[in-house]
Amino acid sequence: MLGEVLVAIRGGTELYIARAVEAIPAGTTVLVIGVDPGRIADVVPWIALPPTPAESI
Repeated sequence: MLGEVLVAIRGGTELYIARAVEAIPAGTTVLVIGVDPGRIADVVPWIALPPTPAESI
């Protein structure tokens, strides 16, 4: 699937062509797992990890 992704880079944002194995809804935060020439970024949906409890000292 092809789409577009805004990538935070060099203090701003740049538009890349996004390539994913499955459709990702618009507005979803993604993780860039690779970049090919021609500004093509391979992406997967971002999966936030649950917070870990603070360790006692």
